[in-house]
Amino acid sequence: MNGPNNKESNNKEPINQESGNHKASRPADSGKLLLFIIVAVLFASLIALAGSQSGARTTLGGVSIPVFALCAIIAFALNWLIFIPSYLAQTEHYFDLTGSLTFVTVILTALALSPEQDWRAAILAVLVCIWATRLGGFLFMRVRKDGSDGRFDTIKPHFTRFLLTWTLQAVWVFVSSAAALAAITTLRRVEIDTIAIIGLIMWLTGFTIEVVADAQKRAFRADAANEGQFISSGLWAWSRHPNYFGEILLWIGIAVIALPALSGWQLVALISPVFITLLITRVSGIPMLEARAAKRWGDDPAWQAYTGRTSRLIPRPPR
Repeated sequence: MNGPNNKESNNKEPINQESGNHKASRPADSGKLLLFIIVAVLFASLIALAGSQSGARTTLGGVSIPVFALCAIIAFALNWLIFIPSYLAQTEHYFDLTGSLTFVTVILTALALSPEQDWRAAILAVLVCIWATRLGGFLFMRVRKDGSDGRFDTIKPHFTRFLLTWTLQAVWVFVSSAAALAAITTLRRVEIDTIAIIGLIMWLTGFTIEVVADAQKRAFRADAANEGQFISSGLWAWSRHPNYFGEILLWIGIAVIALPALSGWQLVALISPVFITLLITRVSGIPMLEARAAKRWGDDPAWQAYTGRTSRLIPRPPR
């Protein structure tokens, strides 16, 4: 999942996902995890139902199914399929790559199965695929370089907990791309307008910020002199999480481009940028990284000064 677990931070320590007593292995806890999985699937199913209204349909085995809903099914099926060998091999190496592959797969499926595509649908498909491909390659190479991802050390030994992680990734992919998928699969076509151009500018701005921020962090870490230090230069002097700001902005841009093509219950798909923003700012993105950074550098006067003068998310000149 990108928002909760994929962005680079000012801390490389693994997340302590559970205590040493392996509570997740208890039957009661496994039952709760299964309940979470069911709730996650139901949440995505409701969005799939709403977004399928006035959308294209395809026939599978003689059964007519909305293309939008089919994309949700594919998202879960692909992640659950890759989960099986990953659990058996006890590896997380293909987790992030699978997330990116799922984005590309559902977008291309929607594009291929929806009739009478227009420029809006094509632009949305290209933008999502560019973002997903870039992020997937970046994260896959990072895990290959590091050898493992400490976030999964206490998760992957437990079947239900590891399954929940893959299930949540499927939810993340489908809900994040819902606005784009709804606009691609809709039967209501609207010519490119000023709103679409504004959305494209937002996406380009957000994508540029995200790429530059990641590049600056990567260069900072590559310098041995910065071992154990936090970055406070470049975009990171304007925001403590500029990459997250860029990601939020580009997904808002996707929703803005999609908006004119949506109507009725399809508008539920506009939950995409709201979902991403909440995930990053309230759940497992910024809160997690801020807590880890505070644990590592909380008593460091330099860190205290940095957090005092630097915006948490929205870039602005340092005070």
